[in-house]
Amino acid sequence: MQTKQNKNSLIWFRNDLRTHDNASITNSILNSQHVVAIYCFDPRQFETTPFGFKKTEKFRAQFLIETITDLKTQLAKLNIQLFTYFDYTETCISKLNDTFNFDAIYLQKEWTQEEVDITTKVKKIFPETIQIHDTYNQFLYHPKDINIDVENIPQVFTNFRKKVEKYSKVRPETETISEEKDNFNIKNNTQIPSLKDLGFCEFDTHANSAFPFKGGETEALKRLNHYFFETKKLSVYKKTRNGLIGIDFSSKFSTWLANGSLSAKRIYWEVKHFEKEHVKNDSTYWLIFELIWRDYFKYVSMKHGNQIFKLEGILNKEYDWSTNKNKIDNWINGTTGEPFVDANMIELKKTGWMSNRGRQNVASYFAKELELDWRIGASYFESLLIDYDVHSNYGNWLYVAGVGNDPRDRKFNVKLQAERYDAKGNYQRLWLQNTLF
Repeated sequence: MQTKQNKNSLIWFRNDLRTHDNASITNSILNSQHVVAIYCFDPRQFETTPFGFKKTEKFRAQFLIETITDLKTQLAKLNIQLFTYFDYTETCISKLNDTFNFDAIYLQKEWTQEEVDITTKVKKIFPETIQIHDTYNQFLYHPKDINIDVENIPQVFTNFRKKVEKYSKVRPETETISEEKDNFNIKNNTQIPSLKDLGFCEFDTHANSAFPFKGGETEALKRLNHYFFETKKLSVYKKTRNGLIGIDFSSKFSTWLANGSLSAKRIYWEVKHFEKEHVKNDSTYWLIFELIWRDYFKYVSMKHGNQIFKLEGILNKEYDWSTNKNKIDNWINGTTGEPFVDANMIELKKTGWMSNRGRQNVASYFAKELELDWRIGASYFESLLIDYDVHSNYGNWLYVAGVGNDPRDRKFNVKLQAERYDAKGNYQRLWLQNTLF
């Protein structure tokens, strides 16, 4: 049995880009003498999809660069070097292994197809004797704690929520610990790629963006403190969450949650702290409610696998979907003639961000009004959204397209929605008349 004194370990970062509440970091340090970390900007994440969009556009690419820059700084405080590459993951890890000869790899467990395929390629590099430690590090309610077998995940969210709220508990955060000294004492000459390296031009954040924030754990925790304790906006979250203009109508946590630079458990326990110190009300509950929705879509994708990416969805429903290019282009460019839809789509195109209310409306319009292949809309969202998360993105698109988890198969009345949520037309004017090009 190998001892800590002579064990070399690698932390392979993917969508767990933080040092707080990170089991891979803590477990690797506890069980290894030497630890280094790696993040790969994999070219596959910047390729063009079959639907014609880059998998990752400039907005999320910039956010990712900022996130990895901060991660490198935070890991250095724990005496862990982060090696960064712009190359295929299996190639990067193989090169690093030639130098360090790893005995173990620590990573966050993923289950969607692209992530599984890359994990398989990486595993082929190593002999069977190497230890692969993959942990579920992205949930609010850990899979072992929900008391539901994956194949029995309810078809309706409410049934899932009631069960986990009644029978499950949120685990404490994993303690953050530090290495005693800098590992290996080997020079790290790797560079974090620039936007230009990734194939993009530099750009300025749009003046009207509702998401002007930077990527990384430091910014995430700063935002959490601002939204909860400095402004106490959490106390009115349920009333303001359907807003459209500005930075504080919603928490904006989804972006940092998506790449794992903020832990869902950290948010939960800070909500509990806020409730003790300030107020416990419908708004504090509702933020946790939204975190449970996030968990739910992860469990849906775990249950249904690749079916979440298929036209017929998880219900195997057949509709007469269109791929009319003019309709798709008008939707993308905000030229459908439906002002509320167009304003939201222009905001997305210019900023990489759109409100939750906007997303529901433009997705419903795409699938139910224009009757377009919902996967095209989902792929466009995947490309543009800073907070793209495979589970939430495809789960929500399935839902609004009528092939997912909506028991009522609803269709949004966009005009009524505009009257309700943008009664004075301020949002529509902001993006339809005053857009900065």
